[in-house]
Amino acid sequence: MPVETVNGTVVLHLTGTGSPIAVGQDALDVVGEAWAVQAEVVAVPVSRFAPSFFDLRSGLAGEFVQKLVNYRLRLAVLGDISEHVGASDALRDYVRESNRGGHVWFLDGPADLVRRLAPPARS
Repeated sequence: MPVETVNGTVVLHLTGTGSPIAVGQDALDVVGEAWAVQAEVVAVPVSRFAPSFFDLRSGLAGEFVQKLVNYRLRLAVLGDISEHVGASDALRDYVRESNRGGHVWFLDGPADLVRRLAPPARS
């Protein structure tokens, strides 16, 4: 798994291939990988998530995110989720609220993550 430091923040990038993230236990596996490299942010491509992640009724997104937050890890979901958002008002609202906060972000790609982790502009 590639690891990089962005503006002083260690980011673990999961690859786009591999077992899909489909159950809550997968979050603990990700936590272990992140802790092994002392990451603060885990960047996961959309392709790694089972479709149920984007169906909030399944509970997978909530369980996955909660476990990462419990271990003081931030999550960046990288890639196009417009199809999922277009099919669910609840997901659209969740994405909008998440992107306002500091723990979970839904971003188009790695460049957006770099911008998100940039130090605040000085006035």
